[in-house]
Amino acid sequence: MRIPKYFDNYRIVQLSDIHDSVFGDNNSELVNKVKLLSPNAIFITGDFIDGNRYDLEQSLNIIKQLQFVAPFFYVTGNHEVSTNDVELIKSELIQLGVHVLSNESLLIGDEEKIAIGGIEDPLSSVLPEDQFVEEALGKAFKNVPNEMYKLLLAHRPYELDRYVERNIDLVFSGHAHGGQIRIPGLGGLVAPGQGWFPEYTSGVHEKSGSHLVISRGLGNSIVPIRIFNQPEIVVVTLKSLSTK
Repeated sequence: MRIPKYFDNYRIVQLSDIHDSVFGDNNSELVNKVKLLSPNAIFITGDFIDGNRYDLEQSLNIIKQLQFVAPFFYVTGNHEVSTNDVELIKSELIQLGVHVLSNESLLIGDEEKIAIGGIEDPLSSVLPEDQFVEEALGKAFKNVPNEMYKLLLAHRPYELDRYVERNIDLVFSGHAHGGQIRIPGLGGLVAPGQGWFPEYTSGVHEKSGSHLVISRGLGNSIVPIRIFNQPEIVVVTLKSLSTK
């Protein structure tokens, strides 16, 4: 891992698949937990809203309560796209200071920098999913030096091979809802795009030097029940091995 010393102990809080859910009055439970974590950045990896019970203002209120805690970085999920209201969603987030990453990257840092990139959910395109992801990643990191440490927000975890091909160091995904029902010793039962007994539903996965962090998510969509599968806030703290 090529994490610059400048980013040693840089703390990322990941919120994924909120699906217009509510945790406490005015989402106070979720907001207070995030504040207590004192993040340097907050990543939202898609399905911020739910296409079946769309309540944008309710979910935007989470951002309003946390917008001065840390910078927000956001990518779409399939539910944003399915509302056919995705441009309004992005516009409202941008007005609140959120970095909406649409197949693009931002360089952050001072004397040392890292790249934070994000790609749109493949549902936004008529291209085959693999082709779309390859092209979106090419656009997102087009002007990023090869040697720079790269983080990626991408809703779908099972495209790991594409992320690895682009030498992405650290990927944040969601979408799988932890497999909805988790069977002790076996893992998740079913996930969109992966079917029964999916491989990528939670935790950290490593392949060819790339690491994939998968959030089990916070909310539910079509299936309203979780079993052995608590909603989660993911926290990742970067550690540098540099002695500079």
